[in-house]
Parts: sequence; C-alpha cells; structure tokens
Amino acid sequence: MNTRTEHDLLGDMEIPAQAWFGIQTQRALDNFNITGVPISHFPEFIQALAMVKSAAAGANRDIGVLPAARAQAIIAACDDIIAGKLHDQFVVDLIQGGAGTSTNMNANEVIANLALDKLGHGKGQYQFLHPNDDVNRSQSTNDAYPTAVCVAVQFAARPLIDAIQNLNLALSAKALEFADVVKMGRTQLQDAVPMTLGQEFEGFAVNLGEDIDRINEACALLCEVNLGGTAIGTGINAPARYQALAVRRLAEISGLPIVSAAHLVEATSDMGAFVFFSGILKRFAVKLGKMCNDLRLLSSGPRTGLGEIMLPAMQPGSSIMPGKVNPVIPEAVNQTVYQVIASDLAVTLAAEAGQLQLNAMEPLIVYNLLNSMKMLGSACSMLQNRCISGIQANREQCARHVDNSIGIITALVPHIGYANSSRIASVALNSGSTVRELVIAEGLLDEAQLDLLLSPQSMLAPRADVA
Repeated sequence: MNTRTEHDLLGDMEIPAQAWFGIQTQRALDNFNITGVPISHFPEFIQALAMVKSAAAGANRDIGVLPAARAQAIIAACDDIIAGKLHDQFVVDLIQGGAGTSTNMNANEVIANLALDKLGHGKGQYQFLHPNDDVNRSQSTNDAYPTAVCVAVQFAARPLIDAIQNLNLALSAKALEFADVVKMGRTQLQDAVPMTLGQEFEGFAVNLGEDIDRINEACALLCEVNLGGTAIGTGINAPARYQALAVRRLAEISGLPIVSAAHLVEATSDMGAFVFFSGILKRFAVKLGKMCNDLRLLSSGPRTGLGEIMLPAMQPGSSIMPGKVNPVIPEAVNQTVYQVIASDLAVTLAAEAGQLQLNAMEPLIVYNLLNSMKMLGSACSMLQNRCISGIQANREQCARHVDNSIGIITALVPHIGYANSSRIASVALNSGSTVRELVIAEGLLDEAQLDLLLSPQSMLAPRADVA
C-alpha cells in the first residue's frame, strides 16, 4: 500500500496515500474501535462540522488573521463536504476519548487536504495550509465540536419530525375510517364504557402529534452555541471580533437562528440542552411504545383474544405453528423504544459526569442523540407504511363485545341509580344474562328507553338531558 509520512507530537506515522484524513485521525482509528459506527453514519453531523469550519474561516479572513487564499480554499472545501463529498473519509468512531478532539481533527484534516488540493498541493503538505493553524484557527474542539453537535441535532430532527407527521396523518386517516365502529373502551384491562375505534385512533394521533411541538421547543434551546469560547469559554487565542462574526456566519450558512450563548464559560461545560432534548425523545418513545402495546392487544387472537382490529400480515409467524402471523412491526417498534429509553439514561449519566470546565463524555451524548433520532424516524416510517395504513377493523367483533359487555350499565346510572346499576351488573356477571335483558325483566326501563340510552349517540358523548 502506498503511504505518506505525517508527524505529530508523538512522532511519525505512515498514512495511506489516498486518505484525505491525516495522522491524528489515524491514531484515533487505531485507538477507538468501540461501536463500529463512524462519523459518516450521520451525514448531518459531517455537514454541521463543515459549516462550523466554514464560518470560522470566513470570520478569520474578515478580521485579517487568515490569508484570503487559504480561507477561500477552506470555505470551498467545506462547501464540497456540505454537498456530500468525501463523507467516507470521516472515519473516527463516534465514541472516543478526548471530548471529541478526534472528531474535530478528522474534520480539520479532511478539510485541510481538500483545500490543499484546490490550491494545487498534495495531501499532507501542511506547510501550505495546516489543519490546526488554518482550519482550526481561533477554535478549540471544546467550542467547535459542541457547536457542530447543536447544529447536527437540529438537522437530524427534521426527518424525525417529518416521519412523526406522516405517522400522525396515517393515524388520523384511520380515525376517520373507523369513526362509526362502536367498541368497548377499557380501563385496567377491564370493560369500561363504549367508544368508537375512531376515537381510539384519534387519541393515538393527537398523543403523538403534540410532541412535534416539544421537539421544536427543544431545538430552540440548541440555537445557543459556545462558538468563540475556545478552550473553556474565555476565548483564549480568538481575536476580539471573531466570536460575533463566526456565529453570524454560522447562522447564515446553516439557515438556523444560531446565537451566542449568554455566558461562554457556562455554556462550554453545560449539557442541559442535550439532556432536555434526550428527555423529549424518551417522552415520544414511551408514548409510541404504549400505542404499539395497544395495537398488539387490540389485534390479539385473532380468535381467542380481543381481535378488534386486524394488522396487515407481514411475514409467517412461526417455524412450527402453521398459519400463525405475529404483530412483528409493533414488536420492532417496541424494541426501538426500549433502546431510546436506555439511550436517554446514557445521556443523563454522561451529562452528570462532566467535571469543572468541560464534559469529556460528550461523544456518548452525541452518539445516543443522533442514533435515537435515526431509530425513531425509521420506526415511525416503518409503522406507518407497514402497519397503520393497512389496519382493518373487525366490526363484528367490536359489536359483539359491546353487546355482551356489562360496562354499558354505566350509561344507565343517571336513570336507574348507582345501586340498581351495581346490582344489575353483578347479576349479569354471574348469570350470563345481558344488561338489557335484566333491566327489562325488572321493569326499570322499557325497550324504547333502552334503545335511546344505549344508542351510540347517547353513549359516546355528553348528553344534554344528564345534569
């Protein structure tokens, strides 16, 4: 293999000649092989890193600390990377020691070598444009890296929000389709009072859809960045005008309302916005999982369970039981939910583990946030396309459950009293007779009155004649 020699404070190392990264990236490749998930697994993170580097180069050029030719080459290299070029050269494992230094240097080296190429020089000829002196000028990993994370998380939130919106639309469509299907509602797995299957699915839609606003609120907190604070927030080695220029340029490049944090020392060590964002992802995941639990219960059987809905058959369910079909899509979503909940705990522990002026565990936070969003977005799309859109109502089964339920006695309480209703319910439970049969037999109400009181219109919404 052809190689080139690069040097750092630890000595010389041979780098593959064709590699656009350099010696510090190679050392990180050798040191960290934890997840097998490189930075390139999350393109939005690479784009965010390039945007930060471009903003920094432009600010450094404008205040005269970076020659214009070098700055333009860096900006052009960043533009290429933002457009998708050389993403395969971002090879460092997401989880790493050094508070993200390896990720930052992976970006610095790829951008430097691409900029060198644009200037007519070879890879590794850093005397003409250096990863640290030029690409990383006026920066530290400790402000460039978390700023890129803030941008990347917001970018990653967009496809997740789209997936939630599409799932919400599918649930809402089913709510309309099932609006006339009367069924029993249940509390604590016991018969409660009637409702429609449409109301149940509308509840799912509203419950999940409201978290779109929560995610947007969490994104707003990530618009405050510590870019310009350099090592610990004091701004050492950054020119006086750099911070405001770099933040403004980053806002323009990213299209996000990026602003400088009010206190850069605080912002450099604080992981609160990431903890909050992770909590929102967990909140949504828990609600998504609860809905999938309900779908599995409602479709259970199909002949010896609730069997009120029929999920689309995706694959044979057993290697030994012919004809069995399992609710595999909701099951897969449930497993996604458990992983997201576990990831939230990892984010929480990593944020708490920060010490003094920096949190060295931020790479774990980055990995879990980006991975959770990717998993949740995929799970929502899978659930929408391979389950929700194909659900059918078992209208006959829903009607049978209502007719045989003792829960409909609740609708009669205002008219025959709680004591009579309790007694009728107990007799029905023990005798197998229906509520309707017993009420008529005792002369508490006649058939016409029961038809009115037990009609869907009477049981599914508040009644004007009930005080």
